[in-house]
Amino acid sequence: QVQLVESGGGSVQAGGSLRLSCVGSGYTYSMFCMHWFRQAPGKEREAVARIGTDGSTNYANSVKGRFTISRDNVKNTLYLQMNSLKPEDTAIYYCAAGRVCGGVNYWGKGTLVTISS
Repeated sequence: QVQLVESGGGSVQAGGSLRLSCVGSGYTYSMFCMHWFRQAPGKEREAVARIGTDGSTNYANSVKGRFTISRDNVKNTLYLQMNSLKPEDTAIYYCAAGRVCGGVNYWGKGTLVTISS
């Protein structure tokens, strides 16, 4: 059974930092493209960052230079280091895995990030 479990969410003030983690199990982690998505209140889910099996990364323009995605294929863990956080970063953050980077096959349940001004 595939599971993606996020952790690390919380409440911080603007300008602060958080690191999200996502542990995957039940599939061959290293062979999947891994993503972070987020959904803010009243808005559609949007892609934040992704990392391919070769370590290549891609970021949404809104987080470039502030967020860093990384993966540890030994620990089956995906990370999202978030710095210089803004109130508009407030959202539920979801981890996702795809057999190819253009799609998603599995989703986590999300972790809430709240940024206060």
